[in-house]
Amino acid sequence: MKFTINRNALTTQLANVSRAIPSKATIQILTGLKLSVSNEGITLIGSDSDISIESFLPIDDETLNLNIEETGHVVLPARLFNEIVKKLPLENVTIEMNENFSVTVTSGKAMFNIVGIDGDAYPHLPEIEADKRITLPTASFKQMINQTIFAASNQESRPVLTGIHLQATSNYLTAIATDSHRLSKREIPVDINETQLNFDAITIPKKTMTELTRIIEDDQTLFMIVAQQQVIFIADNLTIYSRLLEGNYPETSRLIPTSHQTEMVVNANEFHQAIDRAALMSHEGKNNVVQLTVDNAVVELSVSGNEAGHVAEIINTKTAGGDDLKISFNPDYMKDALKSFGDIAVKVEFQSAVRPLLISAETESEIPHNQLLQLLTPVRTH
Repeated sequence: MKFTINRNALTTQLANVSRAIPSKATIQILTGLKLSVSNEGITLIGSDSDISIESFLPIDDETLNLNIEETGHVVLPARLFNEIVKKLPLENVTIEMNENFSVTVTSGKAMFNIVGIDGDAYPHLPEIEADKRITLPTASFKQMINQTIFAASNQESRPVLTGIHLQATSNYLTAIATDSHRLSKREIPVDINETQLNFDAITIPKKTMTELTRIIEDDQTLFMIVAQQQVIFIADNLTIYSRLLEGNYPETSRLIPTSHQTEMVVNANEFHQAIDRAALMSHEGKNNVVQLTVDNAVVELSVSGNEAGHVAEIINTKTAGGDDLKISFNPDYMKDALKSFGDIAVKVEFQSAVRPLLISAETESEIPHNQLLQLLTPVRTH
């Protein structure tokens, strides 16, 4: 195996596939990166067995300055190889492997020798059946992930809640995430050919969705394939493979309230800043709880009963009305929920001090199935 390539281009793709590579693994070879060279180009693969990322650098891409002299494949220590390529002195790098899987990396007067492993020992990725391929609206799909993923659980005791639950119809997708204390739900309009749609609902691990939003650019065309407990995302020459989470996702539609006793309309960004100020004091206490009071249409945020002191702030609302209310909640959960809306006016609807509160945009989207909802369970303080 021997080839020369533009160092920056290689570094970028090494960084992408390295996102899937664990620093420690029960299967030792998975701490390595598979490098395959064919006459068509170079393939890089990183995997932790749950998620695999594959990048292909084609020979006909002139920006790569790719020159292939010999084909072959090898597994190299990922972190070390990544750091070496990143710090080489010149624009191009030459990589050569001998019959003992020893790899020489050369750039200018710098030369590294790395001990590799036979590429045949690396686990094989699943075959892709491209006949059921869905085209996703990349920018809005990424936004949907970012507006829901924070509500997914970190507790492995209920694995199915550690992912994003994706429901599909031919004209919209719904993403739901919940850790049982809060729930995020976002719909986006899509145009899917019904013959291509081969699932109703799947649950995708949080890590997969996080890495997808970091790697894929908004202007790239994004495809999704679902097959045999796997989901595969393809954008240009990058492919992300992921297992699906098993188990029945809870029925969440019944959790979303359809009525309220108290309502206020606030700017999400301004309310977020007020919560952030109150959290300075709540984080000093044992319970990390902020109290919100609605009294005669006046809304106050406060933290009291704290050894470090107390804080109170009247909230600037657009409107506030309904029954008087005193409710407590986790400020960090509320900040996450508000941040997902950006700098717009939001409705906060309350049923009672012990029932979940609902946050939505004050002005509904004119586009059907384009709604974001955030549900937050209050904290009982007595």
